[in-house]
Formats: sequence, C-alpha cells, structure tokens
Amino acid sequence: MRNLPVCACLTPAAEGKRDSIISIVASANQTSLLTRLFQDRPVLCDGAMGTVLYGRGVFINRCYDELNLSDPTLILAIQEEYLQSGAEILETNTFGANRFRLERHGLRDKVAEINSAGVRIAREAIGHFREKQAAEAWVAGAIGPLGVRLEPLGKVALSEAREAFAEQIQALFSAGVDLLIVETMPAVNEAREALLAAKEIAPDLPITVMMTVDEEGRCLDGTSPEQAAAILTEAGADAVGCNCSTGPATVLTAIEAMRSATHLPLMAMPNAGMPRAVEGRNIYLCSPEYMASFARKAVKAGTQFVGGCCGTTPNHIRAMKSALRALDAQAHITLSEPTHAEKSPEMGSDTPPLPLAQRSTVGRLIAEGKFVSLVEIVPPRGIDSSKEIEGARLLAALGVDAINVPDSPRASARMSAQSLCIQIQQHTGIETVLHYTCRDRNILSIQSDLLGASSLGLKNILCLTGDPPKLGNYPDATAVFDVDAIGLVNIVRRLNHGLDIGSNAIGGSTNFTIGVAANPGVPDIEQELRRFAWKVDAGAEYAITQPVFDLRLLERFLKRIESFRIPVIAGIWPLTSLRNAEFMRNDLRVSMPEAVMLRMAQAESPEAAKAEGIRIAQEMLAEARPMVQGVQVSAPFGRYALAAEILESVLPQAAHAQKTGA
Repeated sequence: MRNLPVCACLTPAAEGKRDSIISIVASANQTSLLTRLFQDRPVLCDGAMGTVLYGRGVFINRCYDELNLSDPTLILAIQEEYLQSGAEILETNTFGANRFRLERHGLRDKVAEINSAGVRIAREAIGHFREKQAAEAWVAGAIGPLGVRLEPLGKVALSEAREAFAEQIQALFSAGVDLLIVETMPAVNEAREALLAAKEIAPDLPITVMMTVDEEGRCLDGTSPEQAAAILTEAGADAVGCNCSTGPATVLTAIEAMRSATHLPLMAMPNAGMPRAVEGRNIYLCSPEYMASFARKAVKAGTQFVGGCCGTTPNHIRAMKSALRALDAQAHITLSEPTHAEKSPEMGSDTPPLPLAQRSTVGRLIAEGKFVSLVEIVPPRGIDSSKEIEGARLLAALGVDAINVPDSPRASARMSAQSLCIQIQQHTGIETVLHYTCRDRNILSIQSDLLGASSLGLKNILCLTGDPPKLGNYPDATAVFDVDAIGLVNIVRRLNHGLDIGSNAIGGSTNFTIGVAANPGVPDIEQELRRFAWKVDAGAEYAITQPVFDLRLLERFLKRIESFRIPVIAGIWPLTSLRNAEFMRNDLRVSMPEAVMLRMAQAESPEAAKAEGIRIAQEMLAEARPMVQGVQVSAPFGRYALAAEILESVLPQAAHAQKTGA
C-alpha cells in the first residue's frame, strides 16, 4: 500500500531520446551518468503521493497503487500539480506495486498492469506539462520495499526478493520509464537485491537507491549511512541517498555521512518531520519554508537531487524550487573523489569466537565427540525457584553435564529462563543451556538480552522460534516474531563475531555455543529438513530433538541430514501415565507408537505407570545412544530424581538418586 508518500529523484532519459542517452552513458568515462545528464546542477524531485491522496479523502485501507487503474484521473491531477510546482523528476505511483504488497489486497496478478498504468499516467502528465510550459521533465519508476522480512532475519529468501523486484522492474522498464528509483529501503540487503535486479533487467537506465534511517541516523538494519553508501556504490548504483526517515535534520546528517563514502551523486528526500496527532489525525508539521531551508543546506552539503517524502505537498516543492533558484541553478556541485579511507568506511571489527571446545562445557564435550547429558528444568510460575535450584544441585552432584531451561514453554507465563539460568549457575555451579524464543522480543530486545546474557556468564543458547500465544493461558497476548529460529541463529552468530546486526562492533565476541531444535516426527518432514539445513547454514553447532518415542523416525531423520549433519542430542521424555501419553500424541502431536501406548495402558496403578514410563525412556536412551551425541531428559512435574534414574546408564552416580531425593 502506498500510504507513505514517496520521494522522487534521479536522472533521466528524455522521452524519444533513449538512444542518445545510451550514447552519453558510453562516453561518460569517470563521470556519473546522472551528474553528466544534469551537468552537475541541483535537480528538484517531486513529493508525497500518499499524503496528498489521504488529504483528498482516500482512506489508508485502500491500495494506493491500484488507483492507477480505478482512478487514473486523480493520480494524473496530483502529478500535474507537482510538475507545476517545479518538479523535474516525476515518480510513478508504484511505490507498493510488488507482488507481496499487492497480494494483501488480492491483486497479486496485477503487478504488470498497475506498474504499466503508473508509467502511462506519469508520461501523460509530462506531456500536458510540456504543452503548457515547454519545459522538460522525466519519469522515474518508483520501487519501494517489499513489505516482508528477508533472510537471514525473515522467511523470504534473497532470491525470492530479487525475483519480486525483477517482476516490477520489468513492467516499469517495458512501459518506458526514463530512470528507476529504489527508495525507502530499511535494510541494505534488500536495497542491494533491488539494485541487482534493476541492473539485470534495465542495465541502460540510471538506477538510484535511497535508504531510510532512524532517529540515530542509522538504517533500520543497524547499518551506518556511510557503510550503506559504500556497499551500494560497489554494487553499481548511479546515485545513492536517504529519504523518508524522521525529518530533514536526520536526513541531512545521513547525507553528510554518505558524502565521505561515495563519489556518486547524492539524493535527499525527507519527510516533512514526524507526524503529530492533531484532533485525531496525523499531521506533518514541517512548513514549506523549513523544507526550502533544508534544500539549501542539502545542496551546500553536496546533494544534487532533493525532493520530499511523507507529509510533503506541491506547496513544499514550490518553496524548495524557489530556494534552488536562489542558489543559482547552474552552480557546480563539487563531487570530489573520496580518499581510499573514505571509500571503505570502517565497519565493526570481526572478532572471531573462541574455538568451540573453549566456549563452554557443552561446547567442549561436543567438540571432543563425547556423550552429553542434559536435564530440563522448567522455570516456576512464581518467584520461588528453590525447588528448581535444589533439583539442579542434585543433578550436578550426579554428574549431569548441563541444565536446560525452557523459555515459557507452551506460551505460559513463568519466571524468565535467563533469570533461572543465572540463579542455577550461581548457586550450584552447573552450566546451563538457555532456551531463547523469538515470540516475545523484537530485534532490539533480542540483541539486548543476548548481550546481557553473555555479560552475566551464560554460555549456551538454544535458538527457538517459540510457541504462539494462542497455545498458552493468555491466548490474546501479542506475539512479536520479528525473526524465527533461523534469523535468531544468524544474530547469535554475528554476536559471536563481535558484531551486531548492523555490523557495529560490540567490543568482543559473546562466545555462545549455538544450539537449535529439530523434530524428526513432524508431519511435514520436508519443510523440517529444509529449515534444519538453513539453521546449520546460519551457524548452528548442535541440535536437540523433540522427545523421541519412535526410533525409526530418528533413524530416518539422521540419514536425511547426513550432508549437513551437526551433533544431535536426542530428547527423552519419561511418560508418567496413559493420560500423559495421550496428551503427548494428541495435543503435542508427538509420534507415539501403538506399542508404547499399549504398555502404558496395561499399567495397573499410577506407580506402575511411572515405572513403565521410566523403562520405556531407558530403552529409548539405550537404543538411541549409538546414533546421537547426547541426550536431554525431561523431568515431568519436577521429578528430578526420576530424570537421574533414566540417566543411570550414562551417569554412574545416578543409581543413588532415589536415596538422595529431590
């Protein structure tokens, strides 16, 4: 949906003169294509489309791009106003006309039609303008972000993103745009995919890319403006810059930083400040005069292309035009070649983690090929963790290698897993494995939590997507899921190299041992295998399976992952009753062989059922042990001695668990 007003910009190829433009490109030598075409002079772009549409009564739940088809006269009128105000670059109304955004409105099959119509309307507006003013203007194909999160932090592959961008760009190119503008890009990896798609589809068109930044002047993926400029310059952009963001001051700071990192022309198209709620409506309060002042400052800072984004109107563009006239439209903008150091802005220093064997006890055992024993201790529902700490003390005395602490399993409200991990380590000395889910945290919180966990001495992270809130006792709670387990592994791996997700140094490696989950019994095993391979590729170093009751599924899973195998630790769950077995099979969808169900059904008393559950778990451990590198045993209802009894074969001291008590 193009409810964000867009900025326009770039440099052109006049209608009917494409061949001559291409010849100019060929002779441009070291001079930028955009700079050569506009002779190093300031160029004014247009302003917001969404803001003006909203002001004319088009509600934001409409697909603004679709108006190219249903109300082309309205779009034409707005674009003619921008031309009359002095804009030389006119963007097509196609900011959100990609397959992902259009699909939300049931318009997935209209990508080509909507983009082609957008070019046709803009071309018609310029035709009318030429007849009245005898002046030139150019059509820029507007390409906004896809509106989905890309790998490594999302589920959409970079190849899928490039394919979506290519589909839109092909339609714009075929319809005859003069140049392409990739704008409001939140992350450098998405901007780069759009740029590469444009270069493949339309190598002879000028291609410009603008990032958006936050209040601190960084791209929304944490990348600095100078890093973004350097990356996009290397990838082949004809101009780079910043648009949208939090207003003129922030954009101007970002542009000044970009100037040191690239020799390309710069573009700056800020919002008219941050919106403010006024009588129930969001209003942009930056005046046309303030935007005119910004235009003067931006040009003096080395910007060649200026315009407006959200909140700007033809009145703002008219004021900016007057400001540019006052600066002398023919003044030469110095675009000096940056020094070598400026071309390669220093990114965060990569600090590789310690070897796996030196990071943690779990890491050492995995690296040495030794069998790992883990027991799961679930955090309490209240503030008293004395039972859990005593259970960990018992297990530590028996020789268990580490304690696994789930993160609000089944979306239940419990003491934080991180808090219990710290208490267990402080009171008992045994190492813990922190389960960490993506359900409740955004990317900022994830990084903050993990930095804090490392500083407090937590060494092992199990990266999980997390159960959705609807499974828990607060089904209306809001989930975040900024990333899934794959994206989380990527974040932890970067922290292990001393970098946050924006490649900023954090002062050293977090040195986590990175684990992930695997489910050999999931119905869609092909999807599970694909996701497991992605986890391994992202940096997973070992895996813990869901509870195993059917060894055939485990064997098949291990065989299927041979080409991307990492150490696997099998999950073991001691059943306590037939009802428990039924819950596992029907509610949790765990594969439960009929033979196991029959054995639990034949138990004559609760005590007999618990004893049978222990025997089944011991058999699972004995049979699985040759196939895996460790075992994680759950302790249902806090029965830690029961877990120790199951581990009797791998822990010599475990035979004494019943005598010790828990």
